Amino acid sequence: MSASYQRDEFVGIVTLNKPPHNLIDEALLQALLSSYRQALDEGCRAILLRSAMRHFCAGADTNGMGVGSRRRTQESFEAIMDGLENVPVPTVAALHGAVLGGGVELALTCDIIVAADTTKFGMAEASLGLVPLLGGTQRMVQRAGVARAKEMAMLARRLDPRALERWGVINLVTPEADVADASLSWARQLASGPTVALAGIKRLANLSARHGIEAADRVQTEVNNVMWASEDQKRGLAALAATGPGSAVFEGN
Repeated sequence: MSASYQRDEFVGIVTLNKPPHNLIDEALLQALLSSYRQALDEGCRAILLRSAMRHFCAGADTNGMGVGSRRRTQESFEAIMDGLENVPVPTVAALHGAVLGGGVELALTCDIIVAADTTKFGMAEASLGLVPLLGGTQRMVQRAGVARAKEMAMLARRLDPRALERWGVINLVTPEADVADASLSWARQLASGPTVALAGIKRLANLSARHGIEAADRVQTEVNNVMWASEDQKRGLAALAATGPGSAVFEGN
């Protein structure tokens, strides 16, 4: 299997395992999507995406992407990436080694990115005469701004994770020996949170990033109503009154 799933309490751990470098093809993305669905079916409240290989992901596997299949493959890739990006629980990417081309795009589908300080990033497509095929340019604009996204995509340079942390692409850079524990800690914190409220926050943030504030405003009342109907909302306010802020124990409903 090119991706595997295991459960750590309420965290679904999805591990890339396609030797040698987790090169992206449709089978890998389908395996990821299947693992995400299994995590949701089993009641996981957060997902951690990591790699068992030397690198997180060194780009796309271009074998078999001939002219006749290119359009079908592109449409399929985009649908799968959308499913990964909009899964209704928080997602954390744990990065190490090389994160190149499609690997950057895969990481950008996650809500939180934790990277080892030895990670090497690169939007390498322009060096091959290509554009980022899976939405990397526009998603980098969302995180780093237009100027930095153009710099990364046009120059195709390898970048240090500390720079991307400063630019707002990466949430946390940690020593390589600590990246597994740090990323799992973040995932566990998110999994212990108010799952319904976090899903609403994610939906609003993704809508705003893709379609603007007005699009998010149009669904704000709907999101609010779902939140007000949740049991975790009641637990949160009851705990606030009884024992103060930050004392609620949420159950995910």
